[in-house]
Amino acid sequence: MNSDELPTVQSAQDPPAMDDAPVQLETTAETNGNSDVSEATKALLSQRILELQQQEHDLKQEINALMATRADLQTQTMEAQVSLGRFVQQNLSDLEQRRQTLQLAIEQLERRQDRIRNEMRTTFAGASQDIAIRVQSFKDYLVGSLQDLAIAADQLELQKPINPERNAVDALPVPATRTPRNAEKITPSEAPGQKPTPKFAEEKFQDEGRQIRSVIDQFRNQPDYYGPVWKLRRTFEPVHAERVSNWFFSQGGRGAIRTMGSRLQNILIASAAISILYNLYDDRLRTLILANTPERLGEWRRGLQDCLGVTRSDFGSDRGISMFETPEQLALKAERLEKDGFLPFIVIDETEEAVSLALLQFPLWLAFAPSPQQLIQQQSYLY
Repeated sequence: MNSDELPTVQSAQDPPAMDDAPVQLETTAETNGNSDVSEATKALLSQRILELQQQEHDLKQEINALMATRADLQTQTMEAQVSLGRFVQQNLSDLEQRRQTLQLAIEQLERRQDRIRNEMRTTFAGASQDIAIRVQSFKDYLVGSLQDLAIAADQLELQKPINPERNAVDALPVPATRTPRNAEKITPSEAPGQKPTPKFAEEKFQDEGRQIRSVIDQFRNQPDYYGPVWKLRRTFEPVHAERVSNWFFSQGGRGAIRTMGSRLQNILIASAAISILYNLYDDRLRTLILANTPERLGEWRRGLQDCLGVTRSDFGSDRGISMFETPEQLALKAERLEKDGFLPFIVIDETEEAVSLALLQFPLWLAFAPSPQQLIQQQSYLY
């Protein structure tokens, strides 16, 4: 502050003084005091400025450190987000794969459940069928045994025998004249001890004709899928009934019929004929199958088991059904059966080109004639 300016300021602010000398002294004192205050203030201000500059420097360093930390955090955040995205994507892929695996497992379990249910139903039906077959077989066995016992009792002589050995021999039942198990199987045209010679086309066998038609009608209208052994167990259509009727009554049980187009259908017709003949002649009937390959004989075996309820024990040289690949062997077997008192029934597969002359001598034979298309195919195979 200048000394020349103080009176002016004082004159402007303070009221006019009475004496100039005292005012001048007071002004000089105040000026010295103000200069001391000014120096102290400057020192304080300088020190304060230095402190503020140091604080500014420190703050800038802290800001730089915070910015660096922020950049690091942003980098870490981005890396964490990328890692999290990869983790989520990988887990989603794993979960999707597990979901697909579970779906496949569920589908497999459902299919297995359906298969088990079908097997249970099939097994139950098969068990029921087996039980029904065994019960019927046991019933037939009991009925046959009782009938044989009754026949043996009727043949016993109650009088005192003169020659015990001779009467004992006479009391034995003769196998050739054994009465069949069912009374309705006895036909008036068959004499005891006489070899059966079926002639279905003749008028004197009207009883057999009525019985055959009755059985065919029963096959058509009342199929028995769980019937006894040797009885047809499949659906019998009118076309099948017509073929079987023509073979019995028009051809007299000896002749060829047109094939049905498949071996299974032919087996069905042959099974119906076997069932009818077994109903007429019982255990005296022997069926002989002729087919030129083991594979076709296997189809005949499975088809007859399915249609007639027979088992493997019914197949064999001394059983109800025999199978041959050549007509010569079949003819020899048929001759031996006739000598033993049996009735051979010959069934010829459609693959046989012609009926052997050795087979025409027998009273019962059924051949399936191939269609013209099959003949052309067979000839093309030969060439």
